[in-house]
Amino acid sequence: MPRRREVPKREILPDPKYGNVELAKFMNVIMQGGKKAVA
Repeated sequence: MPRRREVPKREILPDPKYGNVELAKFMNVIMQGGKKAVA
């Protein structure tokens, strides 16, 4: 039984350029701590 409340999942917005959610997930993994705009 957990002591803390469950953390809600964050909604992943689609990629602004291509409108694709899978691409946005891929870019988030690749660009950890980097600039996504440059990529």
